[in-house]
Amino acid sequence: MANVFSADSFRRLLLTGLVAALAACGSGPVQLKPADLGANPALLGVGTAWNSKIAPVDFPLQVKVDGSAVTLAGADGVVQSLDARTGAALWRAEVGAPISAGVGSDGRFAAVVTRANELVVLEAGQVLWRARLPAQVFTAPLVAGERVFVLGADRGVAAFDARTGRKLWQQQRPGEALVLRQAGILMPMGNTLVAGLAGHLVGMNPLNGNVVWDAALASPRGTNDIERLVDLVGGVSRQGNEVCARAFQSAVGCIDTLRGSVIWKRTAAGAVGLHGDEAQVYGVEGDGTLLAWRLADGEPVWTSERLRYRGLSAPLVLGRSVVVGDATGLVHFLSRTDGTALTRLSTDGSAIAVTPVVAADTLVVVTRNGGVYGFRPE
Repeated sequence: MANVFSADSFRRLLLTGLVAALAACGSGPVQLKPADLGANPALLGVGTAWNSKIAPVDFPLQVKVDGSAVTLAGADGVVQSLDARTGAALWRAEVGAPISAGVGSDGRFAAVVTRANELVVLEAGQVLWRARLPAQVFTAPLVAGERVFVLGADRGVAAFDARTGRKLWQQQRPGEALVLRQAGILMPMGNTLVAGLAGHLVGMNPLNGNVVWDAALASPRGTNDIERLVDLVGGVSRQGNEVCARAFQSAVGCIDTLRGSVIWKRTAAGAVGLHGDEAQVYGVEGDGTLLAWRLADGEPVWTSERLRYRGLSAPLVLGRSVVVGDATGLVHFLSRTDGTALTRLSTDGSAIAVTPVVAADTLVVVTRNGGVYGFRPE
């Protein structure tokens, strides 16, 4: 089994190395402090519609949206679905163990993986079945077509019958010495199952797991395991048959999923996913620089450094804004046109733990301390 390595650990190593290098060059004291934000521009009217609470989130949670319902979980093993319009609980269930990955849902079935490597599938808030997995899992299971798909940290992909728990197939690729302890890519594209395996985006037949196409976004490099670590991170931009993704600390790029070919890629040093619109792709670099690339060819459009060193989440495109959360619990709305600040919102002061999502015209944000907030235009 490969060793797991957190993105936070990698960023600490990078920053430590940067500080040491600058000090050796005689640059004087190095302070990686964020710039003062100044007054809130408040150019958008957005306010808190409701707030709720779950257990602290210390795993790579993915909030699943199905119509007006958002399904999420805390580290304590409680899975729940909320009405995004009001914040009211639709159902709540305990899986009996801390969670390492989740939540996947199709609106009927919901799925999580526990730290004991057990896949747990629920229906209507009741545990339906459990299955032991051979490896750790950090990516939320994908529930689609009455199947549950699981991407393991060992690069294995498996499919189960959502109703019975019967294993349908499993495909294994060679593992690496290190893998990331964060969500990867597992998504449907038409009749194809798309998974991030090391630095490759791979299209698979969901009926048997056979590989249909394989597009390399990044390759291992360097002389040691840390330098050779390559993984695609969760959070993609999808426009039609084109998927844009990030390879951890090495590249961003877009792939034609019909041909299984790379359209373009650019060197980039970020650790969280992307989002985009019909014209641009947006991403956050490791130091908090926000960038926009042209969707057609990857040419840079604009760069914003106003949120550097704030520990940003992956971005969400919402209306005319790009929304990101930071390590102090602030939610920032920036212009899609040039990255200028539009407004910002406060939560509970702990880091925004998950990429924000939208359901029923409500922006839903989850913090590391388990605060769940619904924001809506005023």
